[in-house]
Amino acid sequence: MSLFGDGLDAAVHKAFTRPAPKSAGAQMRYLVRQLKGTKAVAQMLRISQRTVERYVKDQIKKPRPDLAARMEREVKKRWQPQIRAQARQKAATTGGIVIDARARIGYTAPIGTTDEDRLRHLTVALPPRYAARLFDAQEQGAGDQQLQQIAAEALKEVYFQDGGRRAGQLEEIRFTDIEHLEFDL
Repeated sequence: MSLFGDGLDAAVHKAFTRPAPKSAGAQMRYLVRQLKGTKAVAQMLRISQRTVERYVKDQIKKPRPDLAARMEREVKKRWQPQIRAQARQKAATTGGIVIDARARIGYTAPIGTTDEDRLRHLTVALPPRYAARLFDAQEQGAGDQQLQQIAAEALKEVYFQDGGRRAGQLEEIRFTDIEHLEFDL
């Protein structure tokens, strides 16, 4: 599970105009349409082709928990790609992204400042360039560590330095022990 990647995906999912299919049969039919055949779906979900056909015909209605999670993840990954792209584009160009985090945050600064890490709950609107960097890094397969570093840089500039109006001598932000993380477009 990727904390930052899943958070970004959840923010984009809020932009969907229609709900994704919920029942196992509807999810399986959607996947069969998207992948153009039962064989491809069976290979992707690691089940037999006959099982896929039985889900499509509603002969099986209740999947195992692990299969249900895989089906839901694959459906959401493919659901409304144009809406997803529009939401990402809007956040990256005009809207920006809001990060709501409860984590241990501290910084490296000159001697004499209170730079000790402490638990903070921040809700900060990040400018579009950071939304673009987060989404680009996620698309390129960046891990949680890289996404966390981008978010830390954004918090440094927007929250601590207030766009260059204060704390100009901050060197590094430590963003660790994340208890809660949520993004919103």
